[in-house]
Amino acid sequence: MDEQVIKFYRRLCKEGFEHTGSLENPSIFLDTVGEKIRICSHVSHAFMNIYINIRNGIIEDIKYLCTCDPTANVVVELLCGLIKGKTLAEARTLSAEDFSRALGTTEDEFIKKSTGIIELLHRGLVRYQNAK
Repeated sequence: MDEQVIKFYRRLCKEGFEHTGSLENPSIFLDTVGEKIRICSHVSHAFMNIYINIRNGIIEDIKYLCTCDPTANVVVELLCGLIKGKTLAEARTLSAEDFSRALGTTEDEFIKKSTGIIELLHRGLVRYQNAK
């Protein structure tokens, strides 16, 4: 596992996972199992649910619940920090490079999981905008 991922994960364990939890009636609900996007480990019961509230085109809040490996936990925490308070247009421009810059790593597994969570986010944004 990448040293930067380990450092960030250890910090989360000490200080707490800031964005864990769920939101009542989220504007967007994302489920890695339902979307068939493997972000979590290959354990058969691993899952990630992401809850996003949008108000006036701004991502007002984002929370998640998961049973994942440390790399996936780091990726979802970074996602929350990177898009909370952003417009939907800004969220659509999120890239794996943004994750890489935020953590200071280009390790393959981290980039793969970042790319997967971006795809998951984009699917949710498209559904949200098509429903309006």
